[in-house]
Amino acid sequence: MDFRGFEVSANVSMLFTELPYLDRFAASARCGFHLVESWWPFPEPTASPAEIDLLVTALKSAGVTLSALNFSGGDIPGGERGIASHPDRQEELAANISQMVEIAERTGCRLFNLLYGQLDDRWSPAEQQACAVEAIRSAASAVAGFGGTVLIEPLTSGLNGRYPLLTATDVLGLLDGPLKDVPNLSLLFDTFHLGSNGVDLVSTASAVGADLAHVQLADSPGRGEPGSGSIDFAAVLDALKLSGYHGVVAAEYKPTVDTASSLTWL
Repeated sequence: MDFRGFEVSANVSMLFTELPYLDRFAASARCGFHLVESWWPFPEPTASPAEIDLLVTALKSAGVTLSALNFSGGDIPGGERGIASHPDRQEELAANISQMVEIAERTGCRLFNLLYGQLDDRWSPAEQQACAVEAIRSAASAVAGFGGTVLIEPLTSGLNGRYPLLTATDVLGLLDGPLKDVPNLSLLFDTFHLGSNGVDLVSTASAVGADLAHVQLADSPGRGEPGSGSIDFAAVLDALKLSGYHGVVAAEYKPTVDTASSLTWL
């Protein structure tokens, strides 16, 4: 695989889980990563000042840069996959957005992944889409002043409840439709989620690569490191490069061995 032209980041929510969370930044640096990314690292949508201080200190001590961070997705361990589409969770999300801005200002992070949310029978799909559109718009507005971009991610069917965004087309229907006037939004191109849903990764990368702000790598099936499944990563990376994408590619996978040993694909 040819990674020339790309920077590679480590997602510390999935890599180095052999270690306590705050120790994973230094472990990433020891393995040669200069960039890291993370899911929302706190149990609540807003963290205490002390918790944020510990995060910032760990990043600085390790000498790594936080390049991407997820907004709070609700109770991820409990099965939730975002709250943007839920009308009864908007105050919670607004507080989280405000805190994300604070973290961004202290770390330089400029990419922010906002999970859409699962369908809920308390509201119609149209009501939930309208809510999500306004939430995405609010998040994008909050980070626009310092050059931030909000990422919208399709997830794997069958593993994430009634999550309605499964393909690049699903996400682009929002970004090129009701959110067309918002410039700082992007599809998050995750090879595991898209590949698991039957998306042709090479043709999709060729079609949308120039407009992408972020790419995440994991193999399919299994979500392990590249080479553990059946995705042709060399072809995907070539398609991204030829399309004009020269941004970050993130290692966001479940290592099949200890994390350091899983990095031989690099």
